[in-house]
Amino acid sequence: MRLLPSKQSVWPVVEARLAAAIGTLFLSFAPVLGQAQTSDLISKTAFRVCADPASYPMSDDQGRGFENRLAELFAEKLGLPVEYTWYPMATGFVRNTLRANKCDVIIGFAQGHELVLNTNHYFTSTYVLIVDADGPLATVEALSDPALQGRALGVVAGTPPASHMARHGLIGKALAYDLMVDRRYEAPGPDMLAALRAGEIDGAILWGPIGGPLVKNDFPEFKVIPLVHEELPPRLFYRITMGVRLNEKVWQRQLNSLIRRHQDEINAILHEAGVPLVDDYGKVVRDLAQ
Repeated sequence: MRLLPSKQSVWPVVEARLAAAIGTLFLSFAPVLGQAQTSDLISKTAFRVCADPASYPMSDDQGRGFENRLAELFAEKLGLPVEYTWYPMATGFVRNTLRANKCDVIIGFAQGHELVLNTNHYFTSTYVLIVDADGPLATVEALSDPALQGRALGVVAGTPPASHMARHGLIGKALAYDLMVDRRYEAPGPDMLAALRAGEIDGAILWGPIGGPLVKNDFPEFKVIPLVHEELPPRLFYRITMGVRLNEKVWQRQLNSLIRRHQDEINAILHEAGVPLVDDYGKVVRDLAQ
């Protein structure tokens, strides 16, 4: 199995001579003009969400995902109905939804990705190891644990945990699942846990916001172990934001304000869904039940 690095897009920059030609007068009004232009792109009649129609437990067109609930929360606070643009979360998702002005926000997007302008992050989560709660691997806390040697683990190819598995000699028996798929036809998370239930693998490694809710709702016999003890790169925890169009600072600030004022309600939705939450450094598992 090849471990493929994520592709980075390269965005053009505005030439310096263009800015000089515009002149001092225009530049003094540029922030105001930019706000007016970007604000005009945002719907005033609906909270328009870009989403995958088959990415349960995060989002789906039946409204079952925790991202659907977050969308409803934000729409309620804005006094608007939710309106979805559905598109598979694969190649072309941002281009064909957000950047095409068909919708105004992506509810879950990793911090620092250059395809979008990120809001402040509203939760941090980590990859998890999922095993039989009563099985021999239930006490494992890290991928370096000798108990995993010789075990068959499911993993999504090309994701950060695969690098750790290779380092610890766990790739030979691994069962790899594709990363970029149309989840209307192929569902790596549920398929991996079904394989674990059937005894085809001994453990499953998934992104926590996928694995945690799946276990809570559909596979209660399993245990979710946050992978917070891996010391070498790549990191296994990520801060999750909302994504808006580049340069839409007014809209970004409005969403940031909503995140700040309603963080407790956001946390409650995530906790109820079963999303494993960690601190901003990925080291301490947060127990919101306390």
